Amino acid sequence: MAITGVRTWRRLLVWVHVLTSVGWMSTALGLVALLVLSRDDPARTAAAVAMAHHLDMHLLAPAATASAFTGVLLSLATPWGLLHHWWVAAKFAITLVQLYVGIGVLSVQLAVIDAGGRPSPPALVVASAAMASAIAFQAWLSLAKPWPRTPLGVRDRPTTAGVGWFVVGVLAAVGDLTLSQVLGFPSPLLMLPTLLGALVWLRLVSPALAGRTPGSRSPRTAGTTGPAPRRTTTSAGGGSAG
Repeated sequence: MAITGVRTWRRLLVWVHVLTSVGWMSTALGLVALLVLSRDDPARTAAAVAMAHHLDMHLLAPAATASAFTGVLLSLATPWGLLHHWWVAAKFAITLVQLYVGIGVLSVQLAVIDAGGRPSPPALVVASAAMASAIAFQAWLSLAKPWPRTPLGVRDRPTTAGVGWFVVGVLAAVGDLTLSQVLGFPSPLLMLPTLLGALVWLRLVSPALAGRTPGSRSPRTAGTTGPAPRRTTTSAGGGSAG
């Protein structure tokens, strides 16, 4: 029964991860279309950049945050690990760059051109297109799972977390997506503490309670682990194993 519960909630978390990753990519492509329109049609410039800014704040940024959160949590809470396979580590690194560019560059510049009613500079069009392309590449990584284990993955074989972490992950992601729509801007008020708690508990506290130190190879114990990673398990985008 416990194993069935873990499997069900893990699949729900993967489902949320896939949905938000697809939403992230779709809205990035929507931004490309709107920003190109702002450059090609002066009569619609103000409307196009206003719509692009609204799309970024209400859909792209919340979806990106939820995709990144669910992806990292899936990596931490499953045998794939966050830094144990090169393809997962690559997705994680790409996600960090995307979040930095999206929050620190794209959102800020969209607000600036929206306030001035100016057409998009070419760099914003390129950045939005690159974001969508990066998510597509991450989806390919999830399907192909190329490259061997990292040195950390050779030494350490993580186990699957208990069902509670998957339940909390689903609720935190859905809760923050709802809050983002109510508040009008991305609000990771539940996801951020959940992720920090998972990082500390699953990779530091739990191994210590099990009588081992991080980095050591641990046996699987009944009721707390799942099957070994299979190459047929996939997820889209976001920097996780799924």
